[in-house]
Amino acid sequence: MTSPSTRRTPIPFLPLALLFLSIASLTRLVLTLHAGLDNVPLSLWPGLFLRGLGFDFVALCWILAPMLIWAAIWPARWRDTRWQGGLRLVIFFVFAVSFIFIALSEWTFWEEFETRFNFIAVDYLVYTHEVIGNILESYSVPALLTAVFVLALGLTWLFRHPIRRAPAPAPQASWRVMYAVLALLLPWSTLHLSDIDQMEFSQNAYANELSGNGLMTFFAAYQRNELDYERFYATIPPAQATRILSELGVDIMQPTNLRPPATDHTQSTPFKHAPRNVVLISVESLSASYLGSFGNQTGLTPKLDALAKEGVLFTQLYATGTRTVRGLDALSLGAPPIPGQAIVRRPDNEHLATIGEILHRKGFETMFLYGGYGYFDNMNAYFSSNHYRVVDRTDFPQASVGFANVWGVADEFLFDNSLVQFDRAHAAGKPFMAQIMTTSNHRPFTYPDGRIDILSPGHREGGVKYTDYAIGDFIEKARKKHWFANTLFVIVADHCASAAGRTKLPVPGYHIPMIFYAPGLLAAGEDARLTSQIDIPPTLLDILNIPSAKRFFGESVYKQRAENRRAFISNYEELGYLKGGKLTVLGPKQRVETFRIDPKDGSATLTALDSRLRDEAIAYYQTASIAFTNGSLKMDPVISP
Repeated sequence: MTSPSTRRTPIPFLPLALLFLSIASLTRLVLTLHAGLDNVPLSLWPGLFLRGLGFDFVALCWILAPMLIWAAIWPARWRDTRWQGGLRLVIFFVFAVSFIFIALSEWTFWEEFETRFNFIAVDYLVYTHEVIGNILESYSVPALLTAVFVLALGLTWLFRHPIRRAPAPAPQASWRVMYAVLALLLPWSTLHLSDIDQMEFSQNAYANELSGNGLMTFFAAYQRNELDYERFYATIPPAQATRILSELGVDIMQPTNLRPPATDHTQSTPFKHAPRNVVLISVESLSASYLGSFGNQTGLTPKLDALAKEGVLFTQLYATGTRTVRGLDALSLGAPPIPGQAIVRRPDNEHLATIGEILHRKGFETMFLYGGYGYFDNMNAYFSSNHYRVVDRTDFPQASVGFANVWGVADEFLFDNSLVQFDRAHAAGKPFMAQIMTTSNHRPFTYPDGRIDILSPGHREGGVKYTDYAIGDFIEKARKKHWFANTLFVIVADHCASAAGRTKLPVPGYHIPMIFYAPGLLAAGEDARLTSQIDIPPTLLDILNIPSAKRFFGESVYKQRAENRRAFISNYEELGYLKGGKLTVLGPKQRVETFRIDPKDGSATLTALDSRLRDEAIAYYQTASIAFTNGSLKMDPVISP
């Protein structure tokens, strides 16, 4: 008689399947409760959990595939051995550790980004040094791993009898063939019957994200890391796109002309005269909402608020994306974001018409200074191939760095090393344009003691306040330099700390500050004009009296017509065009939607499609993608004298 432990069945691995589905559902429930009823109302829960269970089954199909192959090839003589029960316990324990670890990873990822695994998680696998170091410095990893192993061991012990008695796969040849067929058919069917676009079951972005399964969204993000605009998005004839952009004052296909304009420059900008130098500080994750200048009452940014009162504060500036590389694209290249990977990380991105490339050809010392390791996100390769001299933490004298974490040296020491570089350029008699990329406002949020009244690690609030301190300290030290009086300091965020919301592209999640600080050249005030991050490079060149309008999709804020003011916001898939109180969103599968934006709180309401704004949005994004692909964004090899 066949013992219970060796019963044959065509349906093996039931304990593993139940384990995965239980942990996946529990993860979804915990994340939903963490998001809160304000963000995910109860009315959406049935659809969220039912659809989520379907996505869990999709992921389960891939998990079961190798097990089914094992069932098809495992020799029959090994199926009834006494050690089979122990082997099942070991296998169950290993899977339990893996599933619990994934659930824990999803929790930490959600805390940081409020999404399921996406392209950021994919990118993190590439830069293991920074990511693993960041995790080790941010969390009590030994305690967490111990908890994972203990919980997995507890589950294995609790269900040891059902696991050992679980039916064994049937050994008959017909069932072996069926297992092999299922191992291929199940993954194949999921590829053809499901995709992450099916997560979009409501107008609530939180609910849509929570309905997904982390493993599924991770591999979908891997596949979609680069998206062909013309294949996935709505298009219009190129001639029509060119005509629309020309009417809006953009003609990116014109040849470069760096000859000085004939008109008087002082009439186009509020500067008393063109500054000699520009220092562009791109601040990590600095949302506008952190500044007292925008109504924050917690006192996190006293230095920046003081600089805003002495300089010009731009109150309606929007970042193009949710990651540093998107900000670097916009601040150097002045082009709308293209779907998938940022241009900084793409191949064939050398000698583009960046502000650094243009100013280098005009005799400027152009620099990119970074407190971390510049190989991260391909920054060193991108900037050096576009005529920036790259200076990262490997170039800083060891004695000059008083504090560092895995992400980079503390901002104050980055600024101190930057001052050394500026002094050298000034001593050589060269004007300079430098972009400084900070790191301290980033997990693990550690910084030197005694600088601010929030102990390190100070979470996001401490990171913001320390960065504010470091910028204030930098400006005070720069004030003593001979080159200070003739220098424009631009303080701007690369992106917001979070861009999560009920909609895919929540407008407040892209609102960033920018300060123009040049006390001897520019009167204090505010600029409330709608501005995109891509408008900063042409604006700076306009201030420097260097013509370049035909090299950018962005426009100088001092020359753009009022009716043409717009902003671009995006994640790696959704492309937004903000204009006239409406947000037009282009998505994969040629999807186009229009939302009306509340001027008070930035909330979005789906409204009738605006065909004019749709065509303008397509013209910008389609042309930007084509221009990078065909090389139109590159500088001409020969420049007119």
